[in-house]
Amino acid sequence: MKKENCPYCQYGEYLAKFGYLAFETETSSVIVFKDQSHKGRMIVAYKKDHVAEIQDLSDEERNAFMKDVSDVAKAIQAAYNPDRINYGAYGDTLGHLHIHLCPKYKDGFEWGGTFVMNTGNLVSEDECAKVAETIKANYKA
Repeated sequence: MKKENCPYCQYGEYLAKFGYLAFETETSSVIVFKDQSHKGRMIVAYKKDHVAEIQDLSDEERNAFMKDVSDVAKAIQAAYNPDRINYGAYGDTLGHLHIHLCPKYKDGFEWGGTFVMNTGNLVSEDECAKVAETIKANYKA
């Protein structure tokens, strides 16, 4: 069941505040995080229902979702060649299963620590579209 006012369930103006829908798989929404303090930072959100926790998915649903996370990580790696990709599964206030994928570089911004959720480094819709195209071009399911 989809939830009203949830950006990952409804998209539109709710999602546009922080994200740009790049593409969808059968299981997930792949979203450019508008705070691009880490070039290529993405979100993979479970799209079939408003699910809060990964343990609420069946084994099949979880495996499909985590495959999407892995496939997006591979696309980020191919596109931007980061030294690491950090993963964050937050949801204290939103309560919808999603994972942030944050590429990081040795001696770069926030290397050696936890990435900040919102730095204020929001990029334009045009820049989001470029990141989305770059990720799509490197995405292999």
